[in-house]
Amino acid sequence: MARREITVSVDVDAPVETVWAEVTDWESQGEWMLGTRVRVTKGDGTSIGSELAATTGAGPLGVTDTMEIVGWDPPHRATVRHTGRVVRGSGVFSVVERRTPDGREASTFVWGEQLDLPLGVLGALGWPLVKPAFAWGVQRSLDELARRCERSAR
Repeated sequence: MARREITVSVDVDAPVETVWAEVTDWESQGEWMLGTRVRVTKGDGTSIGSELAATTGAGPLGVTDTMEIVGWDPPHRATVRHTGRVVRGSGVFSVVERRTPDGREASTFVWGEQLDLPLGVLGALGWPLVKPAFAWGVQRSLDELARRCERSAR
């Protein structure tokens, strides 16, 4: 299998704790994550060993990404192992503390994925075509995440 990496980030004018609370509220991720519904399928969703299922797409064109939380370091880092038949690899949500130019607490949220592409050589050849659309969707989602966090931090 071919492994490919993608990392997308967004600056958020909100404290780390606000961003962490929003990104790890799995059940409400569909409110900011483009075309995706997430649910906790095992455990409490806030500890190693908990399992999640994220369904992305519309109707029969949806793909369910099953995951197990394998790293949990609140409020800075959550690591998952993708366990599905289509989506395999690992993903990391990181929240990094920063300051705005005027000294207020702020954050940078980083979403990184190391994906084992399906379909062997075809998947590897198709990645350059899929990656820009995938990155665009993730960036759009992160922009919405930032707006939500900034509203709640006011």
